Order: sequence, then structure tokens, then C-alpha cells
Amino acid sequence: MLQYLPIPWLQRHPSIAAAIACAFLVFFGWFSLHIGWVGSALILLSIAYVVGGYESTREGLTTLFEEKELDVDLLMIVAALGAAFLGLWQNNYYLIIDGAVLILIFAVSGALEQFAMDRTDRDIRSLMAMTPDNARLLVNEIEREIPIKQLKIGDIVLVKPGELIPIDGVILDGHSPIDQAAITGESVPVEKTVGDEVFAGTLNGNGVLRLQVRTPPESRLIERVIRLVEEAQQAAPPSQQFIEKFERIYAKAIVSIGLLLGILPPFLLNWTWETTIYRALIFLVVASPCALMASIMPTLLSAIANGATQGILFKNGARLETLGRIRAIAFDKTGTLTLGKLRVVEILSLEPATETEVLTVATSLESCSEHPIGVAIANHTTELGLTWPTATQVKARAGRGITGEIDGETVYVGGLGYIREETTEISESLLEAARKLQETGKTIVWVARSKTILGMISVTDTIRPETENLVEQLRKTGIEHIVLLTGDNRPAAESIAREMKITEIHADLLPEEKLTVIQRLQKEYGVVAMVGDGINDAPALATADVGIAMGKAGTDVALETADIILMSDNLAKLPRAIDLGRRANRVVKQNITFALSFIAFLLIANFAGDITLPLGVIGHEGSTVLVTLSGLRLLR
Repeated sequence: MLQYLPIPWLQRHPSIAAAIACAFLVFFGWFSLHIGWVGSALILLSIAYVVGGYESTREGLTTLFEEKELDVDLLMIVAALGAAFLGLWQNNYYLIIDGAVLILIFAVSGALEQFAMDRTDRDIRSLMAMTPDNARLLVNEIEREIPIKQLKIGDIVLVKPGELIPIDGVILDGHSPIDQAAITGESVPVEKTVGDEVFAGTLNGNGVLRLQVRTPPESRLIERVIRLVEEAQQAAPPSQQFIEKFERIYAKAIVSIGLLLGILPPFLLNWTWETTIYRALIFLVVASPCALMASIMPTLLSAIANGATQGILFKNGARLETLGRIRAIAFDKTGTLTLGKLRVVEILSLEPATETEVLTVATSLESCSEHPIGVAIANHTTELGLTWPTATQVKARAGRGITGEIDGETVYVGGLGYIREETTEISESLLEAARKLQETGKTIVWVARSKTILGMISVTDTIRPETENLVEQLRKTGIEHIVLLTGDNRPAAESIAREMKITEIHADLLPEEKLTVIQRLQKEYGVVAMVGDGINDAPALATADVGIAMGKAGTDVALETADIILMSDNLAKLPRAIDLGRRANRVVKQNITFALSFIAFLLIANFAGDITLPLGVIGHEGSTVLVTLSGLRLLR
């Protein structure tokens, strides 16, 4: 009701304003009654009932008439009104104050719970505040400021030192350390230079950057982060859905028992009629499941907010709960356990050719190719500061190799089968050397000129540095089994598995075969997680109980399919995410146990005649606030 008053602060905080107003009205009502002004006291207390109980009455009646269900809000109002009518009947106006205190404490509890919920939204609001409204558009080196919504793909944007980056884009000119903590959770600024991607909402360091817009403003990564976390906050996990269903049945049972208590003949419990009704009202209050209802969502929302600040995005609370129960986890290899970026690790040459000649001849052809292996070879040559001859008549043979001419001689670069077709016989010693390299997970590229083998280049993927102790850390969180799934060849998979100490390997898999392995693991271990990044991982991510995708390396399909996203592609955060899920489940169980125990304690105290209505309210609402604050521990 107070939100309709033309005062901005009241509109922003109606529950707090109602609680404060109700407190003043109850105090002055009590004071008026204390000095004998009964009429003034009744007026003030009546207004307190309306101000403090309006929102609960509205919500309770809405639930009653629209959903045909009783809820806790309506129980509190019924108990307060019952105390008021009992006080008027007995001319005991202090019972009316008891009812007003019930309304007041319920209003204060609601305000505190809302404050707690606002705490879980704080990081999301800070993310939204970190997106500037305008950007500096460069047109023919002329700078003008325009709203971000007007930017188009291909536009050039200027970002000055210390400014927030307004869009997702690629650096065309300049270099600078970028603080990406808000997006990826990385605590140290990352050096970015020409060709690197930057994200909206990150903070530019001391350099001037020219960026090219690569995505529409509404598709910015930060917008997706905010949308995913907001969706997670709105989605009720299975435990909360169960509690909400339980509450409806429980509320009906409480009302029925309360009415039964109120009409029981007094002699059965050795009470007077007034005591019987009074105890029935206290029963309605202390038996209400408010603390039980607050045991779950504040905890899960706090954990979701905590994860967001670390670059771990949970799409919903259900998956956070499930993550806390996983017993086995499967990893994709390329792009997940590895960076998905090939590098040259060894060059072998046959006399009279040299390693430099093998490398530069290969680069003369591969520099014309966009194949990842070709890019790796060209990059390696550039890093060594070598130059290479210009090749002509370059032709790529899909899946086999590439050919061209250098100084009138035909040159071949490719796999073993392709080279065998185009050159003389390869010595057994060289083939044995190639086999040994392949057994360690290396990919071999052969180089030949004019039918003569010059040598070979071995390339391999780069394993992520944070995977060094990953398996050990995962086992500490309670993971029983770890599996490697890959479409790559078995030697490459075994090389990675040996380095990471993973014992179960499945290689040469098609997407549907990855899915089959996940289903087998589910039968054996129950709750299973899958970590991947590519389109071929999407079926397995969807089938797993929890799908986890890499935020940077992941394809759009993987990101949409997964339940959890590691924004910085840092697998070291995976044990943190699992630990967060386990902690959330522990806190939820603690809260539920405490809530049920306290309800039982208050019920016993009520039937023993040891508590009054205000004390029952304080105990009931106090336990609700305590479990809410307990859930907020996960913000740390």
C-alpha cells in the first residue's frame, strides 16, 4: 500500500517503510493505552494492523481466491485478528497489542528477508551498472559519442584509458591490460593487443584502444551473463518446489488443527475458553512453516551470486543442487582439457636438408592455408624470426595435404598416405620415429620436395596449465570417477590422460557415442557431469545430469545446452563450483533441520503454557530470519 505514496524512497523500499510505520503506530498505541487513552490506542493499533498487514493480506487472499490455496501470510493475519477479537471480547486491550506485535514482527521479518534477497542481486545490479550507455564511434578518424544501441557490426569504437569497454569486439589498434574480473572472475588484469577479443563491462587499463564491433549490442557477453543469472534466480529448484507443495498441504492441516483446538471443550486440556482460543492462535503462529520456506532459496540464490562473481554461471538453482551430488565427471579433450591451439614441438630433417629448411618449405605452403596445423607451423616460423620462399600454384587436398611450387620444384606437405603417393619410399627408421611421436599424442606433418623427403614436423595441442592438479582437486571434493571422452585418436587421448592421471579413456567417438558413455556412467554412478565446449559435445551436455561449458572456447550450441558456464575457461574453478554446490546442499539441510526442530520446540512450549503470543511470534519469525541469514553465508 505504501508503494503508492508519491515518495520515491517509499516506492523503492515499501516493505521497510511499512515495517517502520507499523513500529511507530504500535509503540504509540501501547503508550496511549498505558496512559488510559483507549480510543486513541484502538485507532492507532487499527492503523498498525492495516499498514503492517496490508501486503500479507493481499498476497494471502490472492493465493486463496486465485489458486484456492492457503498460505503462511494468511495464517499470520488470521492469528493477529483472532487476538484482536479475543481482546475486544474480554476487554483486554493488551491482547490487541499482542496481535499488533505479531503483525509488526511479521512485517519486520518480511523487510529483512527482502533485504537479504536484495543482497543476492547486488552483484547483478553492479554488472548492469558496469555497462556504459554511450560509446565513442570513429568515422574517418572523427570521434562522436552515440548510444550503444545505435552501434552496428563493423563499427570502430575508441576506448580511452580507465574507461569501461562498451561492446564486445576485437582490438584493431593498441594494447592495454584489461580488468576482466566482472566477466571472467580473473583477479589479475590480462594484457590484450591487436587481434585479441575484449568484452563489454571490462575495464580498460592504461592504453588507448580501437575496437571493431563484432556482435550486436543486445548480444554482448555481459547481457548474456545478466540474463542467465536472472533466469537462475527466478527458477525454483526441485527442493523448493517440493517445499512449496508441502506448504499448501501443511497450511491446511495447521488451520484445521487450529480450529479444532479453538472449539475443544476446555476441560479436556484443563484450560478456560479464553486460554483455549489464545493457545489455538499461538499454535497458528508457531506451527507456520515460514522458516522452512526460507531454508532453501536464500541459500541457493546466495550461491548463484557467489558463483557469478567468480566467473561461474549457474543457469538455475536445480543444477546447483545437482552439482553438489555428482559422483562422476566426464571431460571432452580438445578445447576443454586443452587450449585447442596447436604448436610445433619437434622438427626432424633428413640430410642434406636442415631443420630450418624443413620448416621454411612447409611454411611457404601452410602460410596460404587456414587449417589449424598450417597456422601453427606458420606461427612457429614467425616466432623464430625466419623468412620463407614464396610458393606458387598452391593447391590444398582436403583431408590429405597441400602442394605447390617453389623455384620450379614441386613441394608436398601433408599426412603419411599423401606423401607416400607423391614421393619415393620412406625409410623404416623414419617411420619408426614418426610412430613413437604419434604414440605420445603428436600429429606428424611430412615435408617433401621433388619426390624427396626433407623431414617431418610434429605438432600437438597445448594442455591447459590449470589442469596440473585438477584430478586431485576433484577427488578431494568427493568425485569418485573421472573419464576422458574425445573424437580425437587414441594416442593423443592417452597422452593427455597420462599427464592428468585419468584412467578411463574413450577415443575416436562420434557425438552420439559420447552420449552413450554418459548414459552408462549414469547407470553406474547415478549423478554425472559433462564438461565440453563444442557442437559435438552438445548431446552429451544435454544428457548429463549437469552440463558444464567453457565460456570463451564454447560454441553457442554448447553454451545454450549447458547448465553451468565457466566464463574464463579456467578449469581450476570447476572444483570451486562443485564445492559451492556441496556447501549449498549442506546449508539447506542444516536450515531445514533447524527450522523443523524450532517449530517442534515452540509447539511443545505452547501446549505447556510457557509462551505468550508475542514470544511465539518472536521465536517463529526469529527462526525465519536466522535461516535466511544462514543462507547468506554462501555470499562469502
